[in-house]
Amino acid sequence: MAGPNLVVAPLVVGLTGGIGSGKSAAADAFAELGATIVDTDAIAHELTRPGGAAMPHIASLFGEAFVGQSGALDRAKMRERVFSDPAAKAALERLLHPMIREESVRRISGSTGPYVVHVVPLLVESGDYRKRVHRVLVVDAPEALQVERVMQRSRLPEDEVRAIMRTQASRAERLAAADDVIDNTGTVDALRKQVVALHGKYLKMAATPQG
Repeated sequence: MAGPNLVVAPLVVGLTGGIGSGKSAAADAFAELGATIVDTDAIAHELTRPGGAAMPHIASLFGEAFVGQSGALDRAKMRERVFSDPAAKAALERLLHPMIREESVRRISGSTGPYVVHVVPLLVESGDYRKRVHRVLVVDAPEALQVERVMQRSRLPEDEVRAIMRTQASRAERLAAADDVIDNTGTVDALRKQVVALHGKYLKMAATPQG
């Protein structure tokens, strides 16, 4: 791999999946085994928390109405705005995505684990994802199960969950891009067993220079 998006680490696994697929559970399991986790959602939350580096720019772009009383991004209001206004969505992405990517590269380059699991919900949707990771790991679940999980977790109505899913790559598109797949239709223990198997595989791969 070459170019400005090159990530310097023995092995970088891009972990992705649709909303409600179980990415966080998989990432937690990898972390327990010693992998370095670099999560773009976590970075985005840091950038948009009180005092976050993105907040002055968000206030300037969208107005103080999108800044909550704590000084953090009003996520519910912003979610409503970007779903109804494609131009606003594009403006927010132009602001946040370079900041998230820069911080991701910094953390990956400074990682101390045997390999990095780079959690990127919209990895497949980014056209240059193959330059950013060595392998793509998809956490997979049927769409009906995704909807059920998100409704239980976030208390969102079904139509809103499906609207979010329509903005993401399809299940088939993600699977077509995958080097490895975790089937998360079962229990947490079943997921963890798959993570343990992949951990052994990734340790061996990390010992071999990646091209």
